[in-house]
Parts: sequence; C-alpha cells; structure tokens
Amino acid sequence: MLIVFTGNGKGKTTAALGQAARTIGRGKNVLMIQWIKGPWKSGEDFIYIKNKDEDNNGEFKLVKMGLGFVGILGDTLPFEKHKESAQKALKFFEDELTKNYWDLLILDEINVAMSLKLLSVRRVLKSVKKAPLNKFIILTGRGAPKSIIKSADLVTEMKEIKHPFNNGKLAKIALDF
Repeated sequence: MLIVFTGNGKGKTTAALGQAARTIGRGKNVLMIQWIKGPWKSGEDFIYIKNKDEDNNGEFKLVKMGLGFVGILGDTLPFEKHKESAQKALKFFEDELTKNYWDLLILDEINVAMSLKLLSVRRVLKSVKKAPLNKFIILTGRGAPKSIIKSADLVTEMKEIKHPFNNGKLAKIALDF
C-alpha cells in the first residue's frame, strides 16, 4: 500500500511517526529514511524501542541521509552533493526493500527531494512499485508530484489554517522538531 502525506500544513512527518507507533505496537518493523533533513537532531532521532521481543514490540530504525535544506537555512553545499545524497538514500531504500524485513518503510521528505529535482519521479515510482503487496510505504513532504498522488492508495493533504510561525514565533522543541 502506497500512502502519501503532503501539503503545506504541519504534521506530515508526525503522521508518519504515528503510523510507525501503531505498526511497532503490533510487533512489526519500521524503517524511516530521511531525505533533506540534515545532521541536526529532531525528536524522532531519540525514539528507541526497547525489548523488541518483550510486549510484542517491533523494531524502529531511523536513517538520516539528507544534508540539509537545499539553498536555505544557511546551506552552502553544491546542488550536486544534495543530489548525490538523495540518490544514495533511494538506493538504500531499494536495498532494504529486498531484505523483506521491514513491514513499513517511511520515505520522509522524499516529495521535497523530487520537487527539487534531486530525484526523478519516474525512478521513485519504479522503486516503490517493487515493494511486495504486504508492505506499507509512506512518502512524506510538501509538493507531492501528481503522478505520485495518482499512484498512491491513500493520500492525505495537510492544509495550514493557522501557524504560530506566521506571528513571529519560532519552532518549538518536541512540537516542531
């Protein structure tokens, strides 16, 4: 099943993490690969599921492969470095998919990577279509391409109605990152 969380509102990664919690609670394994998000720490970096075999908990693994926000927030890396990193992350996903270990694979901010032309939409579609039918794949990020939306089984668009940032408030630890 291909699931897409997109839109300009807050909550795409958060929704994917909520699905991860539900999946782990059912004894299933979750891999989250992050595009774009760089070396700084977000709350999800600290998720640790103890005692995999106790209480029927599954495994959660987070792999950050982004180098930062391309051209913003002080990023000075060449576009080609970001593109190389995005390609490496997609290859990692393809390799992990063949292991048949993960029940849910979250491709966090991959929609942004496609909209920035770090990845081709066609290649991403080809990669996710290799997933066995019993796997769940979540793609997050603003600007999901129309062909991704058309191919998805479930699409949710987060729409911003009101956000403290618009009134000059900074992002808050544990709420925004």
